[in-house]
Amino acid sequence: MNELQRDDWDRHWGEYNEGASGNPAQEYRREVIFNLLGIQGSGAGVRLLDIGSGQGDMAAYIRAKAPSTEILGLELSQSGVEISRKKVREAKFVKCNLLEQSRAPKEQRGWATHAICSEVIEHVDDPVLLLRNARDYMRPDCLLVLTAPGGPMSAFDKHIGHRKHFKPTDIAELLRQAGYSPEYAGTAGFPFFNVYRCMIILRGNKLIEDVSTQRNPLGSPLAQAAMAVFHLLFQMNLQSSPWGWQMVGRARCAKINPD
Repeated sequence: MNELQRDDWDRHWGEYNEGASGNPAQEYRREVIFNLLGIQGSGAGVRLLDIGSGQGDMAAYIRAKAPSTEILGLELSQSGVEISRKKVREAKFVKCNLLEQSRAPKEQRGWATHAICSEVIEHVDDPVLLLRNARDYMRPDCLLVLTAPGGPMSAFDKHIGHRKHFKPTDIAELLRQAGYSPEYAGTAGFPFFNVYRCMIILRGNKLIEDVSTQRNPLGSPLAQAAMAVFHLLFQMNLQSSPWGWQMVGRARCAKINPD
């Protein structure tokens, strides 16, 4: 697969929107992120920036947990924006390339009190630039929660354009370079997230074929049963462990770009 194809998110979201929505790893990740955001009650007064909002599942999760939260999603692909707008009508989603756009629209500068960047930085060649440009949307001291994959890459990871997988030290350094003050950089998901990832790795190109042909994003009935089991097992994952393959970071926006 050439670089143009691996970064074609309009095509990717069309192919595996359904599979991503029901993925137990995605659901687990959303719970981890929400806990780190520390949103209280209905989320009144919270303005959440979703950097790389994908097909809107994280926004939908936040709205269900804290329905008063205001949400702005920035997404590179038009198909992701369109899917998200239908899924979460109360939120705002816009097409945006943070690797090119250095300033936020005037009405959105310094807007966010909280921000998420989940499973995005592994897809870009310059994650420092992406996170640095995103700061323009944040108020001083905005809380950012970032997740990224660790552990070995699967064939599917390469298919959807993963450049690299990370370690906690990588996350902390990346945040500092982008102008944030890291509060935490660690791992989560041991042991069952790791086991799930091993299953994805073992499926190899078969997973790509299932997704690309839209036969069944979750594969065979046996694979569907395995997903149901993982939904339960993930509840027993350790939230902090040196062996987890889910990288997690939490930081504060250290400085807002000047007007």
